[in-house]
Amino acid sequence: MTGIDLGARLAQTETIARQAGARALEHFRRRDSLAIETKRNLTDMVSIADREVETMIRDALSDAFPADAMLGEEHGHASGESGLTWVIDPIDGTAPFLNGLPGWCVSIGLMDDSGPLLGAIHAPVLDEMFLGARGHGASLNGRPIHVTERFDLSSGLLGLGGNDRVPPARLGQLHGELAAEGIAWVRYGSGALMLAYVAAGRLVGYCEPRMSLWDCLAAYALIEAAGGKVLPFPPAALQGAPFGVMGATATDYDRLAALTRFEAPDWEVLDRR
Repeated sequence: MTGIDLGARLAQTETIARQAGARALEHFRRRDSLAIETKRNLTDMVSIADREVETMIRDALSDAFPADAMLGEEHGHASGESGLTWVIDPIDGTAPFLNGLPGWCVSIGLMDDSGPLLGAIHAPVLDEMFLGARGHGASLNGRPIHVTERFDLSSGLLGLGGNDRVPPARLGQLHGELAAEGIAWVRYGSGALMLAYVAAGRLVGYCEPRMSLWDCLAAYALIEAAGGKVLPFPPAALQGAPFGVMGATATDYDRLAALTRFEAPDWEVLDRR
């Protein structure tokens, strides 16, 4: 798009992400007093912290960019006129957050009609800020980052997520197929944070059979800005429909896509509403 100063928008997004992270960290330090609700199941939780932080982010973005649309995990979609949409997950990794683990983050992404445009992922407990934008590269705490060129799926680590939106047996089958290929995988807190680790070269890839757009949009922008590839998301993602998510080095992308086959019918989403 013309007329968009991505550098200025990225700087503004960093400021908002840091402010949101500071507010989330306050809640984290007194998490035992937070009211908690469940969504689909006992591990899919939301707290007042999630809603308050998202409101804070949306208000700040509305003030800075009033013509843009927004999509957030807790407060849904708000229309805009610019052709740009902010995609927000105020606390990705609510379960680790509520259990006192450090693997959670604030995720703010921006997309246009071509896909991910910029992303900011802030992990307050770890004091890490990931930033990236189309044509501007990616950074971690101000230092340039790039997907790994040292490791591949056979020698590095793959991030792997899973949830109740897919058949448990199919997820178990994927675990077995990865093991048979000699691929070592890990799971650490938030999916958005593990995707950011792909951009930083810490993981060769990350995959999860079904996620929502707010879980991955910011990190997708980071991965592409850092030289990696991501699995495209369907148009229905903007209405909240879950989809298969994958990000990897360009070298490992095809191999990982062939192993996961997230478009196959046996990954059909279960109705757990």
